[in-house]
Amino acid sequence: MEVLEFEAIGTDWRVETAEPLGVDVAAAVAHRIETFDRTWSRFRADSLVTRIAATPGTWSFPPDAPALFALYRELYEATDGAVNPLVGRSLERLGYDAAYSLRPTGAASPAPAWDDAIAWNGESLATVAPVVLDVGAAGKGYLVDLVGDVLRENGVDDFVIDASGDIVHAGVGETRVALEHPLDPSKAIGVVALANGALCASASNRRAWGTGLHHVVDATTGLPTSSVIATWVMAPTGLVADGLATALFFAPAERLTALGDFQWARMLSTGRVEHSAQFDGELFL
Repeated sequence: MEVLEFEAIGTDWRVETAEPLGVDVAAAVAHRIETFDRTWSRFRADSLVTRIAATPGTWSFPPDAPALFALYRELYEATDGAVNPLVGRSLERLGYDAAYSLRPTGAASPAPAWDDAIAWNGESLATVAPVVLDVGAAGKGYLVDLVGDVLRENGVDDFVIDASGDIVHAGVGETRVALEHPLDPSKAIGVVALANGALCASASNRRAWGTGLHHVVDATTGLPTSSVIATWVMAPTGLVADGLATALFFAPAERLTALGDFQWARMLSTGRVEHSAQFDGELFL
């Protein structure tokens, strides 16, 4: 097994393949990540998202956008607005801003309602006022899918891509993944066998600062969620797995079944672990 490790979009990546990736393929992976980041990052001054945050108008998006906006609309409706791509301004007020100041600048504020602030027609986004898009609820999982597409386009069909907990496996066999305990990263609450699919995890102990402040924010209140502290989802794609892992902080799994087949587990703040009836793994708690 050959391993390519690098840092991108503020996190660590690990790509495992049967054979070493050539220089051209590694460069294509880096280019795909850079292109995605230049569109969707609210942490860089030259991104499309940053321009949208400054000026209302109608904005054209690249071909990867429709799938992301479509999933977000489904998540928005299934969670009664708690998952909302307009949550960026709320995160900024809590201190999770482009400068990573981690200093709140005022009281929490809800995100705008989707239909009051934006209109998406499948190719372009119309905004009536400056809005701060944040696709952190599903974007990293989606980017792992897109990197997988680059590998396949270059003849690499057997791989594992791990972007700090958002994992896609393709090819023969399976990969076993430990589920990190959100209160003690040195421990696992279980292990799953991932084969030709995606596993995405989200936890309130990641990207946390201050007292009770972290990145999993309820867009209807502008406040970090507290009743659920970690989620894990296995689904056919990283896009869906990542989005559902966020949605499970705000809604029961029964409300999310229209998004496709998936397996899930989540830990409540009480320490209780809930999971789907069919869960392809072992839970220790």
